Amino acid sequence: MQRDQLADFLRRRRQAIRPAEVGLADGPRRRAIGLRREEVAMLAGMSVDYVVRLEQGRSSQPSTQLLGALARALRLSDDERDHLFHLAGHRPPPADGVARLARAGLMRLLDLLGDTPALVLSDLGEVLAKNRAAILLTGYDTGLSGDRRYVVYRWFTEPDARALCPPEDQEHRARQLVADLRAAVGRRSGDPEVAGLVDRLQAASADFRRLWAEHEVAVRRADRKTFLHPRVGRLVMDCETLVTPDQGQQLLVHTPADAETRERLELLRVLGSEEFPTGATGTPIR
Repeated sequence: MQRDQLADFLRRRRQAIRPAEVGLADGPRRRAIGLRREEVAMLAGMSVDYVVRLEQGRSSQPSTQLLGALARALRLSDDERDHLFHLAGHRPPPADGVARLARAGLMRLLDLLGDTPALVLSDLGEVLAKNRAAILLTGYDTGLSGDRRYVVYRWFTEPDARALCPPEDQEHRARQLVADLRAAVGRRSGDPEVAGLVDRLQAASADFRRLWAEHEVAVRRADRKTFLHPRVGRLVMDCETLVTPDQGQQLLVHTPADAETRERLELLRVLGSEEFPTGATGTPIR
């Protein structure tokens, strides 16, 4: 681990980013160049103290999970992300479709979408990145570990994971998740990661076993979803899915389906991010 080089790289990348690039307000009283440390900490989901220690070369070796969170927060390119991993003494993640870091191009699209809720998913349904609008809509659910990082696993094993989905829509949503997983299994035949996930789901959930046995297959594309948000109420959203050429990652974009939803989304942006939906960590509406 090259602590001094790592510290210098992180400082320089933080100072090179304008707040507006990551969905933060660039107010007239701002004196800091680039992002503040507390803003990086918020975007990466880690403590301010740890960011300070990293930038001062006093930290222990960061995990690959923390490095991935920093790469997302600092909007690193693929080359910059690999350099970050090398400085921290880790091998970079694979450059293929099953990598657990959102691709740099998709991260730039998240930033460009601004106030439109959008997120990046892996082909197995792990949330790799979200813009601020999507965090306000469904909360933080990036950086989870184990099987909890998969949306489909949380849906079938954690009752709170269905909190934002109306009861009358839950059967349909469950079928969508299972059908999408079935399509991924077909594409990645023989992959032990996929087979293991299916085995663990079948062991954990009778509801999943029931739907899996029906052998429905469907790749997610356009859809309409309803969210029951605890702060602004019912939101009806149109969802468009853009898939990378190798089908390894997906960009999901949510737009309001009616005028009432548009007004409530604007209210949510005004209310800000002081608090997020109860139980939103791991929320599988996507």
